[in-house]
Amino acid sequence: MFRAWESSRRTSASLAKLASSALVGSTLLVLGGCSDPTYDTSTPQRLLDAVQQAVRDGRPEDLPQFIEISARDVEFEDGVTEESAIGDVKAKLSDMLGQLGRVSRKLKERYAKDLAKSQTQLERVSDRFGFGPVVERAVTDPFKFLDESRAKLTAEDLGDGTATLEYDGSPVAGGFVALLETGDGWRVTVPIELVQSNEYWPQTRHQWAVVASMMLAVENSLDIFEAELDADKFKTLDQATERVGRLLGESVIVQSVIYASMTKKDPGSGKVRAGTSAEVQ
Repeated sequence: MFRAWESSRRTSASLAKLASSALVGSTLLVLGGCSDPTYDTSTPQRLLDAVQQAVRDGRPEDLPQFIEISARDVEFEDGVTEESAIGDVKAKLSDMLGQLGRVSRKLKERYAKDLAKSQTQLERVSDRFGFGPVVERAVTDPFKFLDESRAKLTAEDLGDGTATLEYDGSPVAGGFVALLETGDGWRVTVPIELVQSNEYWPQTRHQWAVVASMMLAVENSLDIFEAELDADKFKTLDQATERVGRLLGESVIVQSVIYASMTKKDPGSGKVRAGTSAEVQ
């Protein structure tokens, strides 16, 4: 009887060990499958392919990593560097784009029949503000252009760490948008020496914080709208797009007013510590 019990115990232990190993193995597989994808941006053309891949894979939150904004060597009086402030803005942008992607997918699934219809501006009787069609395109398929435009986008490596970006044979934004080679691969950039001289380019710690707050405000508005969408508060696509348009409009307007007032008169938070290589006025 003892031998039978001992044999049964060993068998149970072996099965438990096998089950444990299987559980650990399956957990690793799941975690491996959920890991962030890696993108090949080793050439300008592969960067453009990576942008398209992120859109097609339903990962718009990955798009900010393809943007390079050169930071000045400054440290604000609260100890935050401009590089860190820019990183915060990109992180908030990533969260916002991810939320926009989720809302977009839900709208397309719920109102597939409405989206299949061809409606003119006059047929949209529920659109009292007149921007329904624009909002509809912005929230139901916001990244479609990035996918469709890939066939017409070309990049030419100039051999000096930069590349031109053209759409259908013409420079994008008149040459204002270009590609830059970094230690992490190629990235989309703008001529920083030009944008930094613009009065609306963030110059202080508070201004960078407000830009990050704009991204957060849009994300919060999308959160509110998603909750209402899940609660079936909208019978038609028109009603849904009118509501999200109003939420987004209100949040953007408020933050824009705050930012515009700061560019006229900043509270002095842009000072940098002694010893840094640049000074923010």
